[in-house]
Amino acid sequence: MTRRTIEAAVAANHELFLQTSDRVEAVLAEHRLTPATAHALWAIDPDQAAPSMKELAGRLYCNAPNLSFVMNQLTNRGLAERSPDPADRRSRVVALTEEGRRVRSAVIEATVALTPLARLSAEDLEQLVSLLGKALDPGEGPA
Repeated sequence: MTRRTIEAAVAANHELFLQTSDRVEAVLAEHRLTPATAHALWAIDPDQAAPSMKELAGRLYCNAPNLSFVMNQLTNRGLAERSPDPADRRSRVVALTEEGRRVRSAVIEATVALTPLARLSAEDLEQLVSLLGKALDPGEGPA
């Protein structure tokens, strides 16, 4: 791998992120979401067990005070709720409300439709997902 190639990959990844963010800005505004609150909604999969606050902070790469701020915004809007973890009453888990599920779905649908990735073929997307998975897997070598 050459430095020039990795720089090009990082630049392309950043440009893709910026273009997608720009394209979904109006959708987030329509739902009164910030990028941080939208990311948190996306990270809470209603088809999985409710994550703990600690687990969610890990998914979002943020610290506890930042997550509390974001979760306060979501709970005050009626999009999420925190409750004691049934397995550990000292911990709290986060779940989406019905409205939170609806807004999450709308944001995901809009993002999928508006991202430049939507121009890629199914085969290209599968290859990209595989390559990104390798880059994100800490067991795959130096990072």
